[in-house]
Amino acid sequence: MDSHQGITQSDASSSSQGDLAANDITTNSLDLSSPALYQGRDVSWLRFNERVLAEAVDSSTPLLERVKFLSISLSNLNEFFMKRIALLRKRMEADVDRVSHDGLTVREQIEAIRPIVETLQRNQESCWSEQLRPKLASEGVHLISYDQLEAGERNRISTWCHANVFPILTPLAVDPGHRFPFISNLSHNLGVLLSQTGRSERLFARLKIPDSLPRLIAIRRDGQIGEIKDAKEARILTIEEVIRHNLGLVFPGLDVVDLMSFRVTRGVGLDMDDDEVEDLLESVEASLRIRRLAEPVRLETRSHSSNSIMKLLQEELELENTDVYIYDGPSEETLDELYSIDRPDLKENHWRPTLPPRLRSDGDNIFATIRERDILVNHPYESFTASIERFIAAAASDPHVLAIKQTLYRTSADSPFISSLIKAAQDGKQVACLVELRARFDEDKNVHLARQLEKNGVHVAYGVVGLKIHSKCSLVVRREQDGLQCYAHVGTGNYHPGTAQLYTDLGLLTCDQKITDDIVSVFNYLTGRSLNRHYHKILVAPVTMRDEFYSLIDAEMMHAKAGRPARIIAKMNQLEDIGIIQRLYAASQAGVKITLIVRGFCCLRAGIPGLSENIQVLSIIGRFLEHARIFHFSAGKEQPLDGHWFIGSADWMSRNLSNRVEVITPVEDQAARQRLLRILEVSAADRRDSWEMKSDGIYIKRTPNDGSEDGSPEWVGSFEALCQDAITASDTAKRLADPEITVNPLDHPRG
Repeated sequence: MDSHQGITQSDASSSSQGDLAANDITTNSLDLSSPALYQGRDVSWLRFNERVLAEAVDSSTPLLERVKFLSISLSNLNEFFMKRIALLRKRMEADVDRVSHDGLTVREQIEAIRPIVETLQRNQESCWSEQLRPKLASEGVHLISYDQLEAGERNRISTWCHANVFPILTPLAVDPGHRFPFISNLSHNLGVLLSQTGRSERLFARLKIPDSLPRLIAIRRDGQIGEIKDAKEARILTIEEVIRHNLGLVFPGLDVVDLMSFRVTRGVGLDMDDDEVEDLLESVEASLRIRRLAEPVRLETRSHSSNSIMKLLQEELELENTDVYIYDGPSEETLDELYSIDRPDLKENHWRPTLPPRLRSDGDNIFATIRERDILVNHPYESFTASIERFIAAAASDPHVLAIKQTLYRTSADSPFISSLIKAAQDGKQVACLVELRARFDEDKNVHLARQLEKNGVHVAYGVVGLKIHSKCSLVVRREQDGLQCYAHVGTGNYHPGTAQLYTDLGLLTCDQKITDDIVSVFNYLTGRSLNRHYHKILVAPVTMRDEFYSLIDAEMMHAKAGRPARIIAKMNQLEDIGIIQRLYAASQAGVKITLIVRGFCCLRAGIPGLSENIQVLSIIGRFLEHARIFHFSAGKEQPLDGHWFIGSADWMSRNLSNRVEVITPVEDQAARQRLLRILEVSAADRRDSWEMKSDGIYIKRTPNDGSEDGSPEWVGSFEALCQDAITASDTAKRLADPEITVNPLDHPRG
């Protein structure tokens, strides 16, 4: 049997060294190339989205937060079709039959995906119709149909529609003089069949519901009609319902024979051969123009839709019956507008990040505080603004700073990092920024930011041919009394103030010379033509990271065989790399205790006798999106603080280890390690927000053990436990700064 059967060709080529080595040290006769030992990436991802949907079903979660989770599950599914289904269809059309981890061909993968998606959509519909909608009504938020309006209300709606909607609508007819219109990705549309009195001919028109219109409108108690944000007690209609019942405004003199709501999903892949790209910026801009015309991969409509309109759409869009999905629930845009209602009683208490204790009383010199010892920050529990944004802003305004370098994978349009970098460049500092133009869904934004930075004197580079820059690091070079001193930030998340409020991420601020020297080498690699393959401390993909992780796992196996403590704890977003998985299997067989906290898809199977019974896989879904990557190896030591600790930007995926520029940094400060250990302990103890994988690959929601309810992570979950940790640390720092202050944790500004 081929040693790579069950994985993709690209996976096999990038991890063959790891596969062979793992097989060499297997302690029993299990065939590690057997597809039965792995889970398919796409099916595993859909199972992850089921866990997201479970948060919408959970009655202990505030009602509008449940609405938000339903929206997230819908948005996730859209992205799945745009990325994964589009890729599979492209492979099938090109006759590139790459098998998945679990041994399925491309066609078999597509066939396996459809019933799971259909079940997921039915569960989304029932979550809405049987739970959320009735519960919203009991709280005074009534979503009604047009038929429930009284005659007077219908007249007012019609008048409102004529004034506020009709002028924006643009019907597009299809006939010999008008070609079938382009249907943009995920736009909401009405397909309309029309006739003239006394004629049998049927005319088709497409009516797009403009994105500029609100998805929901409210009829208030006083009869006024408007948006729903301030609606307390109101009846709410979808804009689609309003338009459907007022089509006479759009098609006067014609009869509506048939009507169908529909939405088209298109692929979003950027097709380019990096070896032939001379100007990456121009290439990405050209690819973005092509993307808007990408092939459709899904047609969504509702039950009892018009057969004639459906047939027309399928013919024009070249879609098969298997590409059509029936969904009768609300759209993600509708749910997002519902979540925007000003009802704090139906949401989580607002979390205001605390000031990192080490940065509370350092005056204006953050660099002096970093020189004392490394600083580990944990977002969103601790303020991103008061730490990482401040680090770059301080560097931009400090006259002793000579150079600033930063990687940007994703950031916000109004990012303070952009203004800081521009200020520094205009003040004469050497400023270099690595902008990843191919960050999925942010390409257009990054092209704009790159041009803005270049126009203002920042040296902009677009990275290495064939590799995405996914690392999250910054470098500041400062002239000090004893010479030049470098400061670095290495993080797990993007330099994005918005997601820093929603994602859990970690960052290390350090002036450790070996780490900063390594970061200097990384930037030289990205902006110049450095071929350096030696780094003192950090792990760099695709240069050293894979081999370093292999060596760390191998060392744990040796410790286990020698009777020394042997453990691996890793926290990440996804786990897919076949070389890493096979090494983890071998480590489990050798007796290494392995805990994997993987939020999303995981192609490893835990708990298989003789193979992975020493591996536990947990997934935590809840208030914030788990995004931090933490890696711990015992190094044969009993005390966890004495082992190896790392944080960084890479998951254990083939793309991260082989096809991206990634940076993982060691964490050596004992206080910082203690905080990482606390995060892992809280995550492992969580029985409120966590799920555990069983040997068949199915996840089971964990529940608290018997005993009285208390404030432990087991009962309150890791998010609330870490929020409380941040409050306690902040309050302690206040007391140390001013012993006269008495602080009640319950008074902390969270609402």
